[in-house]
Order: sequence, then C-alpha cells, then structure tokens
Amino acid sequence: MEQISLFDREMPQPLAAKLRPSTLEEYVGQGHLLGKGKVLRRLIEQDQISSMIFWGPPGVGKTTLARIIANRTKSSFIDFSAVTSGIKEIRTVMEQAEKNRQYGVRTILFVDEIHRFNKAQQDAFLPFVEKGSIILIGATTENPSFEINSALLSRCKVFVLQALTAQEIKALLSHALKDQRGFGNQTVRIDDALLETIAVFANGDARNALSTLEMVVLNGEMDAEGAVTVTKETLEQCTMRKSLLYDKKGEEHYNLISALHKSMRNSDPDAAVYWLARMLEAGEDPLYVARRVVRFASEDVGLADPQALQIAVAAYQACHFLGMPECNVHLTQAVVYVALAPKSNAMEVSYNEAKVDATKDLAEPVPLVIRNGVTGLMRELEYGKGYQYAHDTEEKLTNMQCLPDALVGREYYRPAGMGEEAALKKRLEEIKAWKKAHAAELLT
Repeated sequence: MEQISLFDREMPQPLAAKLRPSTLEEYVGQGHLLGKGKVLRRLIEQDQISSMIFWGPPGVGKTTLARIIANRTKSSFIDFSAVTSGIKEIRTVMEQAEKNRQYGVRTILFVDEIHRFNKAQQDAFLPFVEKGSIILIGATTENPSFEINSALLSRCKVFVLQALTAQEIKALLSHALKDQRGFGNQTVRIDDALLETIAVFANGDARNALSTLEMVVLNGEMDAEGAVTVTKETLEQCTMRKSLLYDKKGEEHYNLISALHKSMRNSDPDAAVYWLARMLEAGEDPLYVARRVVRFASEDVGLADPQALQIAVAAYQACHFLGMPECNVHLTQAVVYVALAPKSNAMEVSYNEAKVDATKDLAEPVPLVIRNGVTGLMRELEYGKGYQYAHDTEEKLTNMQCLPDALVGREYYRPAGMGEEAALKKRLEEIKAWKKAHAAELLT
C-alpha cells in the first residue's frame, strides 16, 4: 500500500489563481491594448505575435495575458521564470527551441520578471531572437529602458500595461462572489461600500484585491445556514487599515491629500506629518504621496530652496526601493523639509502665464537670430545671423532678442524673493538693468 504523505495532498489554489482568465473575453483592463481593433488584440487574434515586453505594475495581468496568448497560438509555448533560472536553463530551452525551428514549429518563450536577469543572461537570448528560433515575451515591473539590454530591447515591442481602475477591480470582486470557481457556491453578504474600499486599497493590483477578498470572506461571520457576513471590522482586522478613512466615492482621499498639501504650504510640519500618517496608515500608496511632495517642491518652494526638489525626488526613490512600512520615515523627512522651506510659487505662476501666450500665439516664429543655420539655404535665409555668444562677453550677457516679436517685453518669471530666491531676484534685476542700459546697441 502506497503511503500518502502530507506533501502529496493537493494544496488549495489562491482565489486569484482559480479565477485567472483564459480568454481575451474574460480578461479585464488594458482596453488601450486589447479593445476591439487595438493592435495587440489583432496580433493575438491573428496569431502574428512578435517579440515583446509587457511593462506594468504588479497584478495587472502580464502573466495572464501571456497565458492567453499560449492558449491561442499555434506555437510551442515555454513558461520561464527569471527568479529560478540561470544560463544553463536558458541554453537548454534555446536548444529545444532551435530543434523546434528546424521542424517548422515556432517557440514562444515567456520570461516572467525578465529584469532580474543580468546582462550575460539577457545576451543569451539575443542570437535566438535575431534568427527567429524564439519569439520572446518578457514581463517586467521595471522600466525596460534601464533594466533590459538595448540590443535585446530594440528587437522587442514594448507594451505598457496600466494599473486597473477601482471600477475594474470592483467588477472583478463582484465576479468572484458569483463565479463557481470563487464564492458562487456559498452565500456571502458584503456591502457594496466594502467592495469599493477593497478596490481602492488594492491600488490597481487585481491579485492583491482578490487575496484581500478571500481573506475577509474566510474570516467573516458564518451563521447556522453557512452564509458568511463580512463587516467593516472584519475588513479592518484583515488589512490592518481603517477603511472608514475613505468613503465610497473617494472624496476623503482628496480631502486628505489637500490637507497635507495645505499644511506644507502653511509651513506647519506637525499638521503635515499627521496628515501623512493618516494617509499611509489608511493604506494609501506611498508613491502617490511621494509624487505629490515632488510636485509641491517646485510648485510651492521652487528656487526659494532648490534642494527641496532633490530631497523630494530622493524620497520618491526610497519609497520605490523599500515600500511600506520602511519608507514612512523617508516621506516624513521630505514632508518636514518642504514644510519648513521658504516658499515661492513663482515656478507655477510663470509657467501658467507663459502657457496662455504659448497656446494663444502658436504661430509666432522663432527669431532668425536664434535659429540654427545648419545648411547653406538656412544661412542664405539669415538663420543665426547676428547671433551673440554670451560666453564671449565679459559680463556673459548680450542684448539679443530671444522672444518672438509679438511678445517682446513680456515677463513670466517674477521671483518671490524668499530664501535663495532673494539672490536670484537681485541677479535678475541686475540682468534687466544691464540689458536696458545696452538696449540702444540692439537698434544699431
């Protein structure tokens, strides 16, 4: 008699795996790529797949899309993981692919987390992609421009997969409650508002949302008939987040980011840190907060303290590297710094005023003096004639006109004079005074 061990038992699949779509019709999201008539959908339906990279955040369907392609293609399909494979495994797969090619069979090789391969490992794919032994489909959460060899990348079409919207995720959750592969065989009572809360907290990650739903259902209150009721308290306990901080329309989300922004603008670091904590502990994406701080560093601080932008960008990078909860201190550092920094909105004001003129006067020609006369014809037309090279002057200044004729005299940048911008204000005044004193030279 064969002895059955604990490890021989079939492990239950996570909800996300049970509900993984197998057709384009079941697939949710990425309408910009897979909508009717869109290029990727046509390639899949016509079985004309070429080497490509799927770039997008976790849980948006990169692997699922590759498996849908596997189901529809007439090619041999190999699923490969960059986490567990090395050069030896790559060569073995490439040898099999080359044999398939000799027999007239295409091989589609799907490489999950392809950014984890080093340069040598990625180079091992290149000759086989070039001669058509394989059609490579890579999936990555990292920017391919930085993480994938340029030679390999140039032979692949990059498709950007976007985070799912809260509405799309909510639809997935509702489907999971009705589908027989999910909770369709049992009665689950969960308020619509709680589904929306899970969808918002998932931050575009379908796998995260389905895992959360599975957890709250398994920990819900079961009555004598076996029906499960999921309460707000159950959700809070399972996620360690206070769902009451976000209403179903997301208004409180915007209220909190507004409170953070205005507290920093008002130079109130205590209030700013409090609102930061409210957002992070409610499950807000730290990268979203970091992006808002980066914007604030130029919108409300600007050149009054140029270092504010560097600190804000560094905080964003730290959030990207570490995630929560470790990155909370980096965001706190950035928030406190920009709150205490001298304030200037000159960057936003100057751009907005310039935008009005730029959109109103789209046809204003570039002055000939600052055009680049790179051909004989251009020089005949006086491109660059009279150009003054500022570095050739003692003051490193010229009185050359750089604005279009219709906008001569317009001023967009008006420094507020706070912090380091005080020195820039003085410098700008000196430049304008010099140009005014030498204005007559422009007419001669």
